[in-house]
Amino acid sequence: MSETGTWKAAQSCAAQFAQNWGSDEPGGAVIGFDAHGIRFAEYGGVESLSTLAPFTAASVVRYASVTKHAFCAMVLAHSDKIGLGDPLGQHLPELQAPLRDVTVGRALDMSGGLPDTRECLTLLGLSVYTETKAGPLLDFLARQTRLNYEAGTEISYSNTGYRLVEAAFERHGVFFRDFVRRLGAQTDAVLDAPDVWNDPVAGLVPGYWRDGERWQLSAAGLHISASGSMTGSGESLAKWLMGLLRGEGAFAGVLDELSAPRQLADGRPSGYGLGLRRTMLGNRSLIGHGGSHPGYKSYFLLDPVRKGGFAVVSNREDTNGYKIALECMAALTGEALPRPSTALRDGTYVTENGPWWIKVAGSTVTYLDADETVYEDEGSSVSSRSASSPMRLTMEGDAIVGEIGHAQRRFLRVGEHQVSASLRGAWDSPEGARLEIEGGNVVMGVGPVRQRMPLRALGAGRYLFTLTDGPWTKRVCLHLLGEDRLELVLARARMIEYRRAG
Repeated sequence: MSETGTWKAAQSCAAQFAQNWGSDEPGGAVIGFDAHGIRFAEYGGVESLSTLAPFTAASVVRYASVTKHAFCAMVLAHSDKIGLGDPLGQHLPELQAPLRDVTVGRALDMSGGLPDTRECLTLLGLSVYTETKAGPLLDFLARQTRLNYEAGTEISYSNTGYRLVEAAFERHGVFFRDFVRRLGAQTDAVLDAPDVWNDPVAGLVPGYWRDGERWQLSAAGLHISASGSMTGSGESLAKWLMGLLRGEGAFAGVLDELSAPRQLADGRPSGYGLGLRRTMLGNRSLIGHGGSHPGYKSYFLLDPVRKGGFAVVSNREDTNGYKIALECMAALTGEALPRPSTALRDGTYVTENGPWWIKVAGSTVTYLDADETVYEDEGSSVSSRSASSPMRLTMEGDAIVGEIGHAQRRFLRVGEHQVSASLRGAWDSPEGARLEIEGGNVVMGVGPVRQRMPLRALGAGRYLFTLTDGPWTKRVCLHLLGEDRLELVLARARMIEYRRAG
């Protein structure tokens, strides 16, 4: 794996991506490394549109969900205090069933069904910019009495398990920020983990997103938690990952434990470990993870057998770190890249009942608002090749059938339906939020942030509407549960309910 030619091919691939980041645009860095050191660093763009200082491998960014495996390393290092088999309620007694019964392991391996806190807030009408703090967020979660699905039956991405487990560790006097600073220093990596967006971080560069016409500074109000709080440079991320690959000292055996197979309740392997997801490239089994905060994208991909990998960091919303890392790995190893598939027919499809819908557009399948590229698979099937958003689907006549999140689904093409007049009126959430339905539109918000969003009827009491919030566009399913009760559903939060106002 360390032949000069193949690393040169990988560097050439990385350079092509870095060259796309212009000298007057936000940028990023792509770093190749093995267990012995950094093999190359390619970068482009700028770290600030105010100073136009070039982005380099030393530019400090938010890693976002790349944080997850590091937090899980802390969990494993303190198994005497909290075990993976412990129910969350053992350490957070204020939680109600069924959340309290989810184990720590399932909270971390995406099989717990825990609703994502940020998407819950979106469904209550709170913006990405609305400031929230750790204590009230924990109180909010303690009031919840529904999971997205029964724990252990599906895989669906959620940050909430990390938030809850971090809160439990803090009650034991163990703090993630201390852990990551201390362990990072052992690899000469300068890492931090602020849990509030506005906390000062040495050298942190601004993040940016494009509103269609110009670049905008990013911001977020959510208390971040150990689901995505780490910061550092591309170089520091590479050094940390090199420590995991070497597996010496405090890193001994950690990568194997983090990437060990996890299972659903029926024994099926899930492909998502503890903050790491498995990816196949040819016959090679790779491990990695991505991260996304408003204005920041990151990704890393490791070959644990040959002990090499790639780290991608950037301060721009549109970076596809997975694509960059995978193509660099293909250039390094000579493996063929997977082929995107258009075998599924374009259109919007919905299950016979329930809130589950998909939209197919070429090789992109959107499921409950989450976009995934699908690739050629065995026979006529397509696969997302994603351990955190697994899909294996095929056309069966006019229907699309298969598994999403390891749950069996059958989708039928949406016909022509009308918005029912019976929806009209005000609907209230127990959390104090209100939405109104009038003239075929959902109305949310107050004053100048009031949004009127057209409903599209899917049949059987299901409707779609599109909510815009800064850099995010969310396609929400409104699902009637009864004459006076409805739920709003996104990919990561499927349990926020409203009742007809009296």
